Amino acid sequence: MIREATPKDLMDILEIYNDAIVHTTAVYSYEPQTLENRQAWYEQKRNEGYPILVFEVDNKVAGFATFGPFRPWPAYKYSIEHSVYVNKEYRKMGIGSSLLKEIILIAKEREYKTLIAGIDAANEKSIALHKNLGFVHSGTIEKAGFKFERWLDLAFYQLELNGPKNPLEA
Repeated sequence: MIREATPKDLMDILEIYNDAIVHTTAVYSYEPQTLENRQAWYEQKRNEGYPILVFEVDNKVAGFATFGPFRPWPAYKYSIEHSVYVNKEYRKMGIGSSLLKEIILIAKEREYKTLIAGIDAANEKSIALHKNLGFVHSGTIEKAGFKFERWLDLAFYQLELNGPKNPLEA
């Protein structure tokens, strides 16, 4: 079941996110987050009106997804960058795909023009998922990060959406 996250979900979200930090290159960060970090993140997303979705299985958060601004300047207001993370025990079950499809629907409803994914270039499964949902490669920044004693390339994929009928500069 996909639903909006609540504060009660933050421990599960924290566990999923910290596993990605510690064991993968999905997050170019070194230190695990604290519950206080996730609470602040949750409040900021809520205050700014961005969704945080969870995929629940047997009363446990098996994955989560969100989006937020791509860059902080006003002209980027119709572009957003998303994140999708799945608990390692629930991978290969279609949860990531389901969450990403829901994020796409919300982005369309809110009339965003471009949905962006920044993906470690070695993450073939995530790249395949995004391509299957219509994302196209828009560039790679080589050696963008350094983690696990190696350089990491960051690939960008984008999905063009309808966008607003009457975009504004204001």
